[in-house]
Amino acid sequence: MTTTQGTEQGTEYDVVVAGAGPVGLFLAGELRLGGALRVLVVERLPEVDETIKAGWINHPSAVALNRRGLLPELAAVREAVQERLRAFQDLKDGDENNNGDRDGGGTNQRPRIAGHFAGIMLDPELFDASGPEWADADPAAGHGLLMPQAELERALGRWAERLGVEVRRGVELTGFTEEADGVAVQLDGRTVRAGWLVGCDGGRSTVRRLAGFAFPGTAPEITGYQALVELSGAERLKAGWNTTDVGTYVHGPFPGRILTVEFDSPPADRYAPVTAEELEASLRRVSGVPEVRVTGVRTATRFTDNARQATEYRRGRVLLAGDAAHVHSPFGGQGLNLGLGDALNLGWKLAAVVGGRAPESLLDTYTAERHPIGAWVLDWTRAQIALMRPDRHARALRRVVEDLAGSGAGTTYLVNRISGVWQRYDLPGSHPLTGASAPDLPLSDGTRLGEHLRTGRPLLLDLTGSPAPDTLTAPYADRLTVLTTTCPTRPTLRALLVRPDGFVAWAADTDGEEKADEDGLAAALERWVGRSGAGARALTRG
Repeated sequence: MTTTQGTEQGTEYDVVVAGAGPVGLFLAGELRLGGALRVLVVERLPEVDETIKAGWINHPSAVALNRRGLLPELAAVREAVQERLRAFQDLKDGDENNNGDRDGGGTNQRPRIAGHFAGIMLDPELFDASGPEWADADPAAGHGLLMPQAELERALGRWAERLGVEVRRGVELTGFTEEADGVAVQLDGRTVRAGWLVGCDGGRSTVRRLAGFAFPGTAPEITGYQALVELSGAERLKAGWNTTDVGTYVHGPFPGRILTVEFDSPPADRYAPVTAEELEASLRRVSGVPEVRVTGVRTATRFTDNARQATEYRRGRVLLAGDAAHVHSPFGGQGLNLGLGDALNLGWKLAAVVGGRAPESLLDTYTAERHPIGAWVLDWTRAQIALMRPDRHARALRRVVEDLAGSGAGTTYLVNRISGVWQRYDLPGSHPLTGASAPDLPLSDGTRLGEHLRTGRPLLLDLTGSPAPDTLTAPYADRLTVLTTTCPTRPTLRALLVRPDGFVAWAADTDGEEKADEDGLAAALERWVGRSGAGARALTRG
């Protein structure tokens, strides 16, 4: 590649994405599916970061990955994680057999859990999955999936590159200048030009700082550690989440994984290297097990409960997604999932603007739709911090929440919220499905709805069984998939318009008023698929 005066020639991009973590890579893939031709992802780290981070993807994230055909590729990783969980539980069962039966009855029943809230474990036997949230839910996604973040990042990297995304590692974004028709981005002293810049570069985002996004929130009060270590003298460490007079510690759910939380103050230097001595001291203080030793550190990180959110996710031609847009404590495993949702929401919209199929005002819906969910996640993590504090008031409140969580209604509420199945957008239209993630309907041809979203195109699902005249949809033939079939489980559902992100933009039932339904569909097509340039409104049924 030739260069002149520090500017790379012939390297104009539709979008530059700063950050090649899961969010940046997922966004880049979505941009390519949406028709953006030239997408560059830059990452300052030369390799995938192996630091232990998120280990769980929630239901919406799993659904999104499955709809892009990525879950089968991750099946082996999921099975390996499950095997590690089983091995750790066998180890702890053996320890408890040596130290007395857990239940005093000569049997060792493995604990069954459905997640946790502030370390309060939830019993899956109490969970009621019959609610409308789970009607026609994607069976492959379940309530969520255990998945190490590094493995997900590798899979998304392979997917993005298959789609034609250019990924440069070991390259740091050092600055940018926004212009009327684009952004000049400085990469290690050289400049590339792009129509748009998206910061997916983490909680200390350079893009957010240089663009001047406001980032208000609440200051940290805890010091937390999460690590994969070699341990000795750990026989008296209890498995799972444990609350003590000092704070909270976690042992497991696989060998060597520890987490501690102390409420004395935030760390003096959050980003200094974490030592074995530091981890050992914290684990001893919180667990009250003085003989435990950390003899080796494979990966370790500090965290706090610093909780902040950008007031807007777009300023001109610069946008934010993932931790660049919002930071919070890791409790509940919401951060990675929140970022993947950002990428899914933004990718197709930005691609439509890049391709001239939509006005820039479409990007205003990105902040409008994603900001409320981000604000909820911040408060969800703040509530868990409040319940984990070691003071008497917090412990009294925790006992109340433990009682509630031990009921069927309490478990069901918490699992539904943790899983993310409740998430929806406030979109125009009165149908119950409008604004919700599309149900994974079983179709009469043997497929399911989600299988028809692999291409990232909007989908009009006509469930009348007979094709309708295309006078309404013809202007969108180059960008809209129309599928005519039937659904045996939803005989009263007439049709759905599903956005590229899998959310329902319009829906109609068989008993609806036809003219009003057609007007609603016409408006939804123009709003979400693009300007048709045609005045045809009629959609009659044969």
